[in-house]
Amino acid sequence: MDTINKLKILSESSQYDLACACGSNDQDRRRKSAEGKWIYPVSLPNGGKSIMLKTLMSNACVSDCSYCPLKNTGNARRCSLSPEEICNTFLSYYKSGKIFGLFLSSGIIGTPDNTMDKLITSVSLLRKKYAFRGYVHLKVIPGASDAAIEKAMSLSSAVSLNIETPGSKYFSKLSKYKNFDKDISRSLKYMAFLSENKYPKVKLTTQFVVGASDEPDSDILKCSFSLYNRLNYQRVYFSAYQDLTDQNLPFHLEEEKNEKSTRLTREHRLYQSDFLIRKYGFKEDDFLFDGKGNLSITEDPKEVWAKRHPEFYPVNINSAPKEALLRVPGIGPMTVSKIVSLRKIHKLSDISSLGIKEKPERKIRSYISY
Repeated sequence: MDTINKLKILSESSQYDLACACGSNDQDRRRKSAEGKWIYPVSLPNGGKSIMLKTLMSNACVSDCSYCPLKNTGNARRCSLSPEEICNTFLSYYKSGKIFGLFLSSGIIGTPDNTMDKLITSVSLLRKKYAFRGYVHLKVIPGASDAAIEKAMSLSSAVSLNIETPGSKYFSKLSKYKNFDKDISRSLKYMAFLSENKYPKVKLTTQFVVGASDEPDSDILKCSFSLYNRLNYQRVYFSAYQDLTDQNLPFHLEEEKNEKSTRLTREHRLYQSDFLIRKYGFKEDDFLFDGKGNLSITEDPKEVWAKRHPEFYPVNINSAPKEALLRVPGIGPMTVSKIVSLRKIHKLSDISSLGIKEKPERKIRSYISY
């Protein structure tokens, strides 16, 4: 198989790992190029956006994760790229101006450190032989040694290790090959230690698989707060588990039997919650859950909070602090900045001048005063 055909297969196999870039709006979503590669929007330090090539080094894997199409009992068409193939392919796209960086991951080839050695060799070639100084996001393989993790961080702009579930009691239902505490939690903490003490410029991210286990949203968000506040991770991503036909799952969520959209909506609500954590100052006790510990499927978490706290409203847009304005459903950080700027010039008497779309504007009016 030639390199381009292998790249198509391996790029396709990498699509479910979102812990490099991707959000929940049209501008941030992954998309396919004409060549069949998955390309991912990435925010640049200057505020702009670009795209990067994303691929696995190999989709062969010895692990048994029940949520993964590449598990050892799966029927994926297996292939691998050599370090030189990865470098040559990436550089051909990079020099043509189609991409700005590389996300490189892999299935587990033999052992975690054997796989890490192959990934690290690829990036070392790119850095040292080809003098590439740009963006590289390298995946840390679960169970990798401390030495391998440190070497990966010394070469990378960003690294990630997917947490998958909010704790061992959920993860143990999905894999017998990997141990959550030893292979995942310990490594996430060591990556945080290295970031704080040796590689402060290296970005740390991780990802949950939503709905592969019986985890509630409340536990996912509790774990997310810990990742942000205790370990200083820059981003937490969420990927809805999408294979509802897999009979090898250790249990079955009956209410989601024929509702793929339920998991996709959960993913979207978790991204909304994540945004409220990072951009709006929401705390753990600001999120409200149903009897099963899940966020509302029908309403976004900010509006749920607003309806539970009528005493907080109306918010006066001419005098309220930024923190209060951000609690108004339909108002985001950009609108808040516009309000704060305009009210320094004149008193605001109507929000129609702010350029807000009709539907959110109607929502906003019931929560504000002038």
